[in-house]
Amino acid sequence: MAVKRNADGTIDKRTKEGKAIAERMAKARAARAKNTTAKKSTSTLKRTQSGTVDKRTKEGKEIAARMAKARKAKNSLKNRLKRLFN
Repeated sequence: MAVKRNADGTIDKRTKEGKAIAERMAKARAARAKNTTAKKSTSTLKRTQSGTVDKRTKEGKEIAARMAKARKAKNSLKNRLKRLFN
């Protein structure tokens, strides 16, 4: 049986066939969303809502410590002299 369409050409969701199609599409969208979110998370780091690394976790604290050490080394006297004479 042909699917009823609205004046603008979209499927009429008020009909039995339209409701069945809409239900299948919703299931497909949910399955696709579930698969794409599972593939995205390759890192085991916990992240905040904004996407930055959560510094409250053990790994986050280690990262923060390494970054602080790198910042401190960047401004050391030895490195300042290197930048001055290069």
